[in-house]
Amino acid sequence: MLKPYHQIAIQDCGESLVAIPLDIFSVESPPPYLKLGANYGGLSPYYLREGVVEALQNAQNNLQQLYPNWRLHIFDAYRPVAVQQFMVDYTFNSCLISQGLVKDNLTPTEIEAIYEQVYQIWAIPSTNPLTPPPHSTGGAVDLTIIDDRGLILDFGSVIDELSPRSHPDYYLAQQDSSSQEYHQRRELLNEVMCHAGFCRHPGEWWHFCLGDQMWCWLSGQSSARYGIINN
Repeated sequence: MLKPYHQIAIQDCGESLVAIPLDIFSVESPPPYLKLGANYGGLSPYYLREGVVEALQNAQNNLQQLYPNWRLHIFDAYRPVAVQQFMVDYTFNSCLISQGLVKDNLTPTEIEAIYEQVYQIWAIPSTNPLTPPPHSTGGAVDLTIIDDRGLILDFGSVIDELSPRSHPDYYLAQQDSSSQEYHQRRELLNEVMCHAGFCRHPGEWWHFCLGDQMWCWLSGQSSARYGIINN
């Protein structure tokens, strides 16, 4: 199941993964997928390519020019392919449970239909260097915002929610005050991130990328500078 951005060539610049300076950001603790049982092999998810960390700091500066003392809240960043596979399997099993299904009772076509649901959110955990999952390049980050009271803003859906509410413009046409507030918050996050050089995932309000294949596809660049990182 190739994505349109998989056609983009990769010319990895060799930039290192570096730690996100968590003392200046807010961060999900413990890391959400580690809490579910994912094995990072002793690594931290709170790493990104060096240029992406610099851009992330610029995005936070953009936010604080508008709202002093607000901070970006990092949910997830670097993700080994093994963790990507774990979360695909976890989400597949969650779909089975929520729909009252047993995998052994399903036909191959029915199993494929569930995987199609899973891959609405999760990239395929490919080890092919030509088609890496975005988070496995160190060029993608999932995040939200906390206010000056330290409270995470409500964006109208939780990160990784497998529903239409995950689409960035889901609340755009809804006129009630809560929906408009959710949309304005999504637009605020998009504004501060895009002004720092990131692009937003077309189907996920929380996912932003820089330098990977998706970013190239969205921004019209010819080749990606971040490929898969093998550890």
